[in-house]
Amino acid sequence: MKTKDITNANRAAWDEAAPLHRSQNMEHLKAAFSEPGYSCLDKVETAVLLALDVGGKDVAQLCCNNGRELLSVKNIGAGRCVGFDGAAGFIDQARELAVAGGIDCTFVCTDIYDIDPAHNGMFDLVTVTIGVLSWMPDLAGFFGVAERMLRPGGAMFIYEQHPILEMVEPGKPEDPIVWEFSYFRREPIIDSDGLDYYGGGTYKSKPLYSYVHKISDVITAGIKVGFVVEHFQERPEHISNTWYNVEQHEPQLPMSFTLVFRKPPLVDGK
Repeated sequence: MKTKDITNANRAAWDEAAPLHRSQNMEHLKAAFSEPGYSCLDKVETAVLLALDVGGKDVAQLCCNNGRELLSVKNIGAGRCVGFDGAAGFIDQARELAVAGGIDCTFVCTDIYDIDPAHNGMFDLVTVTIGVLSWMPDLAGFFGVAERMLRPGGAMFIYEQHPILEMVEPGKPEDPIVWEFSYFRREPIIDSDGLDYYGGGTYKSKPLYSYVHKISDVITAGIKVGFVVEHFQERPEHISNTWYNVEQHEPQLPMSFTLVFRKPPLVDGK
C-alpha cells in the first residue's frame, strides 16, 4: 500500500472513533479549559517545553487530535499556535475546546504529509506527542514536513511512548507480559478492534495500519532530513492508556522517551 492509502484508511478509522471519544471526555475537557491557564500536560512534557523557552514561540502540533495538548501549550505561554490533524471529527472537537476556553489557537484539517507549503518556515517549535509515530508509514517524509515548517534554529520536540511497548500485548496491571511482535518487524500491524483507549473496550472498526519504528529508525530519519539531535532520553514514565501490565513489570522496560531535534541556524545568512 502507498503512504496515501494508509493515511486515508487511518483517517477514516479515527473519524469513526471521534464520536466515541467525544462522549467519553468532551464535557470534562470543556469544563477544564474554561478555567484560565488550565494545562493537561504532565511534568515531563512541561519541563522540556519550558527548557525550550516556549514562551512567545510560534508552535505547530502535528497530529493534534482534539487539541488539548496544544491548547495547554498556549496556556503556558506560547505565541501563535496551530494544530494539524487529518480527522475532521477531532479538529471539530479542538475548535470547540478553544472556544470553551477562549484560547486563540488555529486548527487545520489535513493529511500531515500534505500540509500546505504556506506554513513553511512559520514556526519556532513543532511538537509531536503520544501515539503519533506508529501511525506514520514514512518517517522520513513525516520529519521532512516538520523540517520545512520550522524556521532556521527551530526545534522539534517529541514525547512518545517507547516503541518497545509494541512488542507486548497490552493488559491490566495483573496481566502477565506476553510478547506479541518483533521489535524488528517491518510490515504494518493491521487491526480492526477500534480506538477506545479511554474506555478500554473494543468494537469492529475500519482497518488501522500501524508500525513498529525502532528508536534508531526515528533518530536516523530525523538526521537524514538535516536535524541535529539536541536531547534524547528513554524514560520509565507510562504515558499511554494501555500497557498497565508493563508498568508493573520487573525488571522495568522503558515506557516513553523525549527527543529534541534542532534545525541548524543560518550561517552568514545561508
